[in-house]
Amino acid sequence: MKHLNILMVDDHPIIIEGYQNVLMATKEADEILLIDTANNCDTAVIMIERASKGTPYDVCFFDISLPASEDGKYTSGEDLALLAKKLLPNAKIVILTMFNESFRIHNIIKEIDPDGFLIKSDLTSMELADAFEQILNSPPYYSSTVNNYVKKTFTSEIYVDDVNRKILYLLSQGIKTKSLKEHIPLSTSALEKRKKQLKLLFSVPDGKDETLLQEAREKGYL
Repeated sequence: MKHLNILMVDDHPIIIEGYQNVLMATKEADEILLIDTANNCDTAVIMIERASKGTPYDVCFFDISLPASEDGKYTSGEDLALLAKKLLPNAKIVILTMFNESFRIHNIIKEIDPDGFLIKSDLTSMELADAFEQILNSPPYYSSTVNNYVKKTFTSEIYVDDVNRKILYLLSQGIKTKSLKEHIPLSTSALEKRKKQLKLLFSVPDGKDETLLQEAREKGYL
């Protein structure tokens, strides 16, 4: 028999229950699933640290939006995933989230490089079961929204660094140019210069921010 130790972290117990039911109903006959659950960062950190000293987890599922730890050191599933990667190097890391903005998707792939990346709105029971199988045997597994983003971005010839991505993201959230420096440690003139470069990169004919955002959306950067 193959024992699989699993950690599921989500702040909605009913969602965890749904994941558990799907995995238990679709597991292989020779698999025994031992599933620990946590609803916040503090509990998850205790479980990850305990597993690193005893029986490590084979798979960790992390929701992105979670109640932060008491000490403020861990504020999201991203922080927990990075901790798990460090303390449980052999564990498969799976991100499940409602967030589907390109900026967040890009950051999660770049920072965490998860073995599984599932947008909750893409998920059916069947897809979760298939994803679990693929994550165990031949990762990574990306759900359709993530796949579409990856295809669009990597086939586009435009190179946009992380700062420029953040500028695009903040502009798309309605942040004015003069307020960008509150979010990005650059001077207003440096930010203006980057905005001009972006408009050149995306061939924005009228120089308008709205047109820049439209072009960035079409090419999968937002």
